[in-house]
Amino acid sequence: MATRDRTYGSIEQGAAVGSPGQLLELIRSGDATTRAQLAAATGLARSTIAQRIDVLMGDDLVLEVGEAPSTGGRPPAVLGFNHDAGVVLVADLGATHSRIAVSDLGGNALAEERRDIAIGAGPEDVLSWVEQQFDAMLVRLGRTTTDVRGTGIGVPGPVEFAAGRTVHPPIMPGWDGYPIADRFVHRYDAPALVDNDVNIMALGEHWRLQAPVDDLFFIKMGTGIGSGMILGNHIHRGALGAAGDIGHVYVGPDDVLCRCGNLGCLEASAGGGALANQLTVMGHDTKNGRDVVRLVRAGNTDAVQLIRNAGRLVGRVLAAIVNLLNPAVIMIGGDVATAGEELMAGIRETVYGRSTALSTADLRIVPSSLGDRAGITGAAAMIIEHVLAPVAVDRGLSTREAVG
Repeated sequence: MATRDRTYGSIEQGAAVGSPGQLLELIRSGDATTRAQLAAATGLARSTIAQRIDVLMGDDLVLEVGEAPSTGGRPPAVLGFNHDAGVVLVADLGATHSRIAVSDLGGNALAEERRDIAIGAGPEDVLSWVEQQFDAMLVRLGRTTTDVRGTGIGVPGPVEFAAGRTVHPPIMPGWDGYPIADRFVHRYDAPALVDNDVNIMALGEHWRLQAPVDDLFFIKMGTGIGSGMILGNHIHRGALGAAGDIGHVYVGPDDVLCRCGNLGCLEASAGGGALANQLTVMGHDTKNGRDVVRLVRAGNTDAVQLIRNAGRLVGRVLAAIVNLLNPAVIMIGGDVATAGEELMAGIRETVYGRSTALSTADLRIVPSSLGDRAGITGAAAMIIEHVLAPVAVDRGLSTREAVG
């Protein structure tokens, strides 16, 4: 899979031209897959390329996977990235249910577990369960902790990304300031990254796009509403990691109180919890966004009207984003998004009606392609792109060389 200069998990720069890490990047992206092509791409002598490829092969990161057509003489060996050169541990922790997996270095889940567990149970209960499952899955796969290259985790709250900890998470009592990343770094002696759950969903969708784009906006419509942004092929977290909190953009009316304490927030009118409450007032048995979707699919007139209007409200905010940022793709995910065309129609009519013609000329507004697997896919993408970044690969090789 081409990496397209993605920095989902790191902004480190500085790998030397033609370093082993940069050669691995060229091989992973498919830009250069023979020693001759690597020499041409970097300007290094073939003997230097050969020596550095030997280093990568010694760390099991590169394999010879076939032969290229001969141009005279012996056919050149084709080099490929070895997805089995280690594993990453990934977790998508939700408000009420979580999914965790052990993945190879291509982001393919080798083992997976899902459980209904309340994030409000606190970090000790939740993370102890995560660790126990990680360890059990490693045993089942015949792997050990020495095979772990890193851990990627998504949580349903604001995250100070650089520190790997949550900051004043409204639905995560007991988690404020908890050093999630440090806990996994110490346990597995490998890097660990933590991000907001909607950010990792955006990463997962972007990583698996069939037709790659540089700019993607992902909206999660569940109990609340949030978003993740890929801008210029990089995840945009903002100055402190708070970017994308569109659920608290003002849309009115002024008599609707949001859980944040303000009036008229988007989430307070169009979130799954808000829609369920409105339908309850109308006499329907709805406790959450899934109940709302159930009624929509059954053709309930009240639910259909509410979900269409929710789409229009979300579309109003998205229209401003389209005019400001001009993304190529907007993806809609989360439980409420499974309501289908009734919601999408409301979003599309407002976005296309309120945005400029140029900004929507090639815009695609589509449902999530990965569904509830977007989170663990994105958590894998985040940590894999971090540990396989050229500078990280070079540092790791140097460390192992010094120890050895």
